[in-house]
Amino acid sequence: MKILVVDDDKDIVELLSIYIKNEGYEVEKAYNGKEAITKLNTHPDISLMILDIMMPQMDGIEVLKEVRKDSQIPVLMLSAKTGDLDKIQGLIQGADDYVTKPFNPLEVMARVKSLLRRSQHNVTNDVPDTLTVGPLIINKDSHEVKTTDGKSIQLTALEFGILYLLSSHPNRVFSADEIFERVWQQESVVSAKTVMVHVSHLRDKIEAATNGEKVIQTVWGVGYKVEVR
Repeated sequence: MKILVVDDDKDIVELLSIYIKNEGYEVEKAYNGKEAITKLNTHPDISLMILDIMMPQMDGIEVLKEVRKDSQIPVLMLSAKTGDLDKIQGLIQGADDYVTKPFNPLEVMARVKSLLRRSQHNVTNDVPDTLTVGPLIINKDSHEVKTTDGKSIQLTALEFGILYLLSSHPNRVFSADEIFERVWQQESVVSAKTVMVHVSHLRDKIEAATNGEKVIQTVWGVGYKVEVR
């Protein structure tokens, strides 16, 4: 697998490259946003991108917007900003996870591995490969989500994981912590806002494709569910 590291700080790029190579992955490097887009276009075998937010020429949020037009590659964002608003902005644009600087490279690699597992379709195996929930047809093996009238819905790996988890356990309410631990495949170490933002973005995509149908329900103070009558 090949990982793209994007940061204008060359020391950070080199540090992460060492850890990535030690885990047996290949590395591509970019030092600004425009170079990152070029790398993605010329290396279609890139499996994941580690992306800094504050960069010259084209910042990480703009890169993410451009990437999400036609790709659902997992993206782990890096930033020196620690406020919730900064995290939420990155997640709304389609980031899969977020690490603040200064960071422990071992933590970064743990999150990288989790995202790669997620993108390789490691979803719960005790349910059918294809689920039909309301207006949606969800295929576990291909990670495709379509409406019953044939519209394709492009989801990130984590958005798909949330939808598949809830849809494979209809009417069951999952807390934000449960969703994080099952979908991210890590112990819950983030605020509920991280899950909330992903669910919100997922809802927006579903409603845009289904003329506003409410597939995911919020149970206030408890969590989320897909209700099937």
